[in-house]
Amino acid sequence: MVADMVRTWVAGWAVSRRTPPPVDKPWGFYISVADNPDEVGRHVLPEADEALIRSAAASVTVPRTWMKMPAEPEEIEPWLLPGWVVAYEETGHLMATDFTATNPVEPGGYTVAVEAVGAVIHVRVLDAAGEQAAKGQMALLGHAAVVDRVLTEDAHRRRGLGQLVMRTLADRALEEGAGLGVLGATDAGRALYETLGWKKHATLAECVYRP
Repeated sequence: MVADMVRTWVAGWAVSRRTPPPVDKPWGFYISVADNPDEVGRHVLPEADEALIRSAAASVTVPRTWMKMPAEPEEIEPWLLPGWVVAYEETGHLMATDFTATNPVEPGGYTVAVEAVGAVIHVRVLDAAGEQAAKGQMALLGHAAVVDRVLTEDAHRRRGLGQLVMRTLADRALEEGAGLGVLGATDAGRALYETLGWKKHATLAECVYRP
């Protein structure tokens, strides 16, 4: 079940970020990332297996290549090869939900704008001056949708805008025929998503090649 969620997350993340499609590898997937000073690409493993992790790590020669998998960071650290470090500060959470309709209502002074760009749905919450207060997006994959890049601007926090974005995305996903939602959350994001019924299914350990 977790492995399938990881595969969905990988596919949706690539669509959302407009990267080349994930490339199949013996241990999972590789995604090339352009125009990012911190990351040239990422290997994503659907399961945390020592042999697979070592094989993926051994295939890397380019610094700033990342590797992600459903596991606790402490579990995988002894399996890493020289030059690899666990990025504890980047540890995330693989979460999922079954979408339900919520028909959200905007708080006073805010409006919601929804735009579809290919298979990606963008939601922006605008303040009275027309400036962006919050945003989020999701990639549609048929039966599933992967939520990505949810953000509330500092000046507009604690006003329910993150929930508004998530509820708007959920309703749009249902309209498009997607019943399952998947995302990779930060610690702060996890707290928001859990209030909306999302459940954590695995920790997402992250490590990076920094020889």
